[in-house]
Parts: sequence; C-alpha cells; structure tokens
Amino acid sequence: MALDIETFELMKDAVTRFVREKLVPAEDTVEETNDVPEEIIQEMRELGLFGLSIPEEYGGLGLSMAQECEIIHELCKASLAFRSVIGTTVGIGSQGLVMTGTDEQKKQYLPRLASGEIMSSFCLTEPEAGSDAASLRTVAVKDGEDYVLNGTKRYITNALRAGMLTVMARTDSSKKSASGISAFLVDPSTPGVTIAKADEKMGQRGTKTSDVIFEDARVPASALLGGVEGQGFYTAMKVLDRGRLHLSSVSTGISERILAEALGYAAERKQFGTVIGEFQLVQALLADSQAELFAGKAMTLDAAKKYDNNEDISMLAACCKMFTTEAAGRIADRAVQIHGGAGYMAEYKVERFYRDVRLLRLYEGTTQIQQLVIARNMLKSHMN
Repeated sequence: MALDIETFELMKDAVTRFVREKLVPAEDTVEETNDVPEEIIQEMRELGLFGLSIPEEYGGLGLSMAQECEIIHELCKASLAFRSVIGTTVGIGSQGLVMTGTDEQKKQYLPRLASGEIMSSFCLTEPEAGSDAASLRTVAVKDGEDYVLNGTKRYITNALRAGMLTVMARTDSSKKSASGISAFLVDPSTPGVTIAKADEKMGQRGTKTSDVIFEDARVPASALLGGVEGQGFYTAMKVLDRGRLHLSSVSTGISERILAEALGYAAERKQFGTVIGEFQLVQALLADSQAELFAGKAMTLDAAKKYDNNEDISMLAACCKMFTTEAAGRIADRAVQIHGGAGYMAEYKVERFYRDVRLLRLYEGTTQIQQLVIARNMLKSHMN
C-alpha cells in the first residue's frame, strides 16, 4: 500500500496548509472548550484523514507506513487534540480489523471508518491491567450464537465518539496467559455497554478518554475479530508495533512545533540589551533540541520503511517510541526554560505543550515497557 509520489506530495501540502490556516488558529478554542469543533472534524473527513491507513479498496487512502508517518508529523505541528480525533481510527482502532478481520467484517466497517462516518476505539487497558495487558479481566462467555461480555475498560480514547469498539476479552478462563484472549468488534450502542463521562486530564484538552463498562453485553459470534478465538492479544501486539511508529511521528511533529515556538521567542526576547538567542547557553538548549528532533525523525522514517518492506520491526518500533517521546519531554522542558518565567504562564503555548507531551511517554506502552521490549529482543537475537 502506498500513494504515488505526486499524489502524496499534494496531500502532504494540503495537510500542511490545513494545519497552518485552520488548526493552529483554533488551538485556543480547543483549550477553552475542551472539544474539537465539528466543522474542523468535517474538514478532516473531507481531507481523507480518517482513511490514511485503510486500503483503497475500502475507500481509504492506503498510505504506506512511511507516508503515514510523514502526514502525522505534519498534523502534529498543531495541538495534539486534533490528531487524537483521527488517531484511534487510523491506528490501533482499525488496524486489527485490516490485519486479521474477515471479509464480511472489513466490508461492514472499513468504508465507514475510512470516510469518518464512524470512529473506532481500542479497548485494551483496564483498572487492573495496563502495562501487563495479558492480565485483563474482561470476559466474553459463549452463549449459543452469541458472546456475553462483562468487564471495565479504562482511559479509552475516543470511546465517546466511537461507532465501533475493538474490545479485548478473555474467552478461555482456563488459560491465564495471552492465548486465552480474543478480540471483538462491538457497536457501542449495544445494550449493556456504557460509555462513562470524559476523564479530566493533566493536558491534551479536547481529547476524549473515558471508561467503557460491559454488563452482560450480548454480541453475535460474527463480532469475533477474524472469526477465531485466542488471537486477540497477538493481534493487539501487532497493532501496537505499528501504533508505536505512528506515535513516534506524533512526538516529532509536536517537538518541531515546540522548538519553533522556543526559537521564535529566543530571536525576539531581549535581556541585557541583546536578544537571548545570542547567549551561548540558550543556543545550547536550541541545538540539543534540534539534534534530538533530527535523530527522532530519521530513526522513525527508517523503521517505517523497514515495516513497509515487511521486516520485523518490533525492537525498532520500541526504540523509536522510547526515544522520540522522551525527547519530546526534554524539548518541551528546554522550551519552557528558554521562555523563562513566561514559559510557566498559560499565555504562552509552551506551557500547554509541556503538559500535553507528558502523556506520550505513557500510552501505547510506557517508556519502561519499551525498554523491556528492546532488551528482550536483543537477548533473543543474541541467543539465536
């Protein structure tokens, strides 16, 4: 899957203009209202942003992973709330279906996801199962031609906006390991499914996360992703590899925006009769940030191209996710430092971005989980 170069460049230019002309001017509105305006979401539909990763045969754009990374990098030069609107549909919410869904399931959902008619969410995390995803407690019990779901999912992005939930549940209670977990495609309007109110968070206002509660929610056997039990966790892990490259581009995009804010301030703010950008210690903060940004972009695109070549990139995806998200935190911290006291004030956007990027090191696998993935892959490779 990939768009031809000319068409892709036209789309990338369109996204860059959209960010500059529509998204950046709307950032304060999103911060104040804690929501993304519907007219902006509609423009995202019209640009095809919901269908970035969905194959062309189902109405999507069918971008390669490298192309998706470039688009997401551009999109994330604006507040991360905008990317969050499409994030779960483009990434973890739809890719399990793309990778392992039956023909009927793909036909049922992918065209509507690609157009943005419905959005999807990925329901894995639970109150007692975060980093240890294999310990989840939500169960799906076979009952005739149906499955009955019970359990609670936590911090589910876009659940309040979703028209489809990809739900991980244990179908075989005799297996306490990952092999007893299956995935289901669930309509959130199903009786017994409750979407709780939006969470109050440190940052990323305008993004929507909430609990999803299943109480004897009955879904047909046709909702079992791929039609096979016991594959849910493995599908989740495959999806997360891809999602980590996506999030790496989220991190480099917002890092580039933050650095631009810091550079602009350093070039204008005067102290001791000269602009602070002339001071070598401020230059060091800028230079360190630029080097980390360059490294993060380069490693992410390199891993994305390897993914497109069907290489095993589990370790590389973890490296990218770990480095770029940690770097985003450091770049945001330096930007606040360059602004001085002003950087602590809501008047300047680096204060907001400083809070927003903190989440990047937590979701879709914390930094510590990435370290485990990297080290285990290194040891496995060495043993072989």
